[in-house]
This record gives sequence, structure tokens and C-alpha cells, in this order.
Amino acid sequence: MKFLQGRVRDYSWGSHSAIPRLFGYSPAASPVAELWFGAHPTAPSFVFDDPRRRSYEPRGEGNQAGVLDAAISAGDVYETDTLDAFIGRDPRAVLGDDIVARYGEQLPFLLKLIAPNEPLSLQVHPSIQQAQAGYERENQVGIELSDPIRCYPDPNHKPEMVYAITKFEALVGFRSPRRILSVLAGLDCDIARKLHAIVLAEPNNHGVQRAFSRLISRETRPSPQAVAELIEACERRRPEDSPSPRADALAVRIGQFYPGDPGVVASLLLNPVTLHPGEALFTPAGIVHAYISGLGVEVMAASDNVLRAGLTRKHMDVDELLRITDTVAAPPIRIAAERITPVQSTFYVPVDDFELSIVSLRHADERVSVRGCGPRIILCLRGAVELWVNGENYFVNTGQSLFLGADDSQVFVRGAGELIQVESP
Repeated sequence: MKFLQGRVRDYSWGSHSAIPRLFGYSPAASPVAELWFGAHPTAPSFVFDDPRRRSYEPRGEGNQAGVLDAAISAGDVYETDTLDAFIGRDPRAVLGDDIVARYGEQLPFLLKLIAPNEPLSLQVHPSIQQAQAGYERENQVGIELSDPIRCYPDPNHKPEMVYAITKFEALVGFRSPRRILSVLAGLDCDIARKLHAIVLAEPNNHGVQRAFSRLISRETRPSPQAVAELIEACERRRPEDSPSPRADALAVRIGQFYPGDPGVVASLLLNPVTLHPGEALFTPAGIVHAYISGLGVEVMAASDNVLRAGLTRKHMDVDELLRITDTVAAPPIRIAAERITPVQSTFYVPVDDFELSIVSLRHADERVSVRGCGPRIILCLRGAVELWVNGENYFVNTGQSLFLGADDSQVFVRGAGELIQVESP
């Protein structure tokens, strides 16, 4: 068992206050977009034995937000190990033979806190077969792993689930052709009429793919002026006359952050989703999606493979994105938790890489068991909790986390608070 220290990712779209406020800190000077708990080589968590021992991450290397500075300001600072290095010294002992056989010598999942204050890029993640082929292809042509034009920095898929801590908004998957036609109808601008004609001529996923391709392809993408005209048309349309006032409002809102970006228009083709606290959404391979706002827990396979479709200044490989994107209409996949004990509820997703449980403790004097097996990460989301791991006693407060290895199988807890547990089933 090891204590973990999460790693701040200060992407520009992040909130200055959502994650710091959750852990009792003042708003940060820079965005705190994500806080990573895991062994991903981009930002592996620090590990240590004493919860009072903290590592210092120098400014300019992923800690612009200063949250870690606030966390360590009251105590001494130590150099310490990272989780990927800790696992790498004896993978079978830490991960277990089953995980090594299935996933190799790496932790199969990554846990994040995510706090978008602005819309993230429209993006798609590949299947594992597509990721393996893309990774090998980019290796063969000599694209460095750190090159920003690289789409496949690893050979893994990246299914993901987000669990809402606050109200959380997203765009996920394509609407049905009939619904797309309804949303586009009546918008008095050239690009809406052209997209409507494309889908009307072929009202199925092929027509939707053609409309989407026209929006994001370099040769046919609408001009910034055309996008501005569509935003104005959405703004003019009265809610009582609109088939989707929500879609109109989202396009206007996204346009404030990305004026002239064709991804603003693409948002009208996608399903808007609102998660309320405690609800969860699963996004499989091939599904176009973008997170808009809120605070959530995100769990995914340990991968950084992203193909972007818009709402970004980063590299976009449109041909590859269109090749792996699924344009068949499908409702967003909301996952309901199954209560497996009086205190523990588990979200079962249709992949083997990860499984998320919520442990809610209300009776501080009652010691209860937590179901699960290592390797796993436990994060205290709220409150204060006492844990017994293989008979050893530990305490965690809000924001503190633990990594449990393959041998740390027996866990009991007591306290008042809420724990997040992620494991590979």
C-alpha cells in the first residue's frame, strides 16, 4: 500500500476554483483542469509511505496552478518515487499475474478529477485494433512519441466514463438524421441549409457522415463568417419556435469560446447531455464527444490517444478521424450504479480495463468492508475515513488517495465521507 499525490494538469480550459474548492483551497492563479491519479507516463502520481510526506513539483513542469504548493505549504517537502517507477521494479508483485497477463507491466486505468470551465475539443478515441495499427504506422514513418502531430502515442484504446460531482454538461454521439433535420430546419443561414440538404438527400448515417465531413474537411469547411452567421441564426431563433432551444443555446455558448470554428456548427448534430451529481456517462471508441462544463471524476483505460474534430488549436488528422468515427445515431450511454453492499455502489462498464465504485459512509462508528481487489486506487472525495488494509491502520481526509497492490486485498473502512475506488475487474 502506498499513499498517492495527484498531478495537476493546468490546461487552459480548466476552472481556477472547482478542484481547489473541493479540497478546501482558495482559487488557483492558473487553471486546474485535471488532477491525475495513476501511473500514466505523462504525469505519474507520486507515491510515499507517510501521508505527511509530499513531493514538490517545480513550477513550469505541470504545476502552474499552485494547488500542490498549497497542499504542502504546512509541512516539509521530500523527494519521492512515482507510481510507474514503483510498479516497474516488480510488476508481478504489485499488479498480480492476471493483470500482467492481460495488460502487460502497466496499470490498466487512469483516474482523474476533471473541471472544464470552457468546452473541450470535439474528439474521438480509437478501438484497440485501430490504436495498435495507428501506433505501428506512426512508428514506421518516424513520428516521435512527443511530436504534437502524433495521433497514437500508445497502442491502447481509451474508453472512458465520467461520474458527475456537480452538474456536468457534454455533447456525446450523433443525433438521429430525423432529429438533425429538425434542428437545422428554420435556421436562416447558408451553412444550415447546405447541411440540411445533404442529410435530407440521404437520411441515414452515410448522410450524417457526409455532413460532418463537409464541416471539418479542409477543402469544404465553412468560413469563420459562415460560422458567425449560424451562431447569429441560433441566437435569433425564439425558444418557443425552436425544435431544440438547448442546441441553439449551446452553439451560441460554444461560439463565444471558439468563434469561427466549424465545431460550433457540428455541435448541432450531436446529443446534448446533462449529468446531475451521482450520474455517470460511458463513452466507447468511435464516438464524437466534448465535455462542456462541470466537475467530475473521469476514469479511462491508460491511454492518451485522441483524434480531434474541432474546438481546438491542436493538430487534427481529419482523414484518420473520419475513418474511425461512428456516425450511426445512438443515445448517450448512461450507466446506472448497482448497490452491492449497504455502503458500496459499482458502475459496471462494458470493458475490462476499469470499474468504478462509490463508497458512502454515514455512521462513523461502524466498520464495514469494501469489496474489490488490487491493483486499485482509493480517493477520499469528501470527509475523513479510517482504513484497515491487511490489518494495518491508515487515515485519509478529503483529497488524499491510496494505491493498493495485488496483495492488498482485505479492506475495511470507518468514518463519515465518500470514497472513490477504481480497479480492473
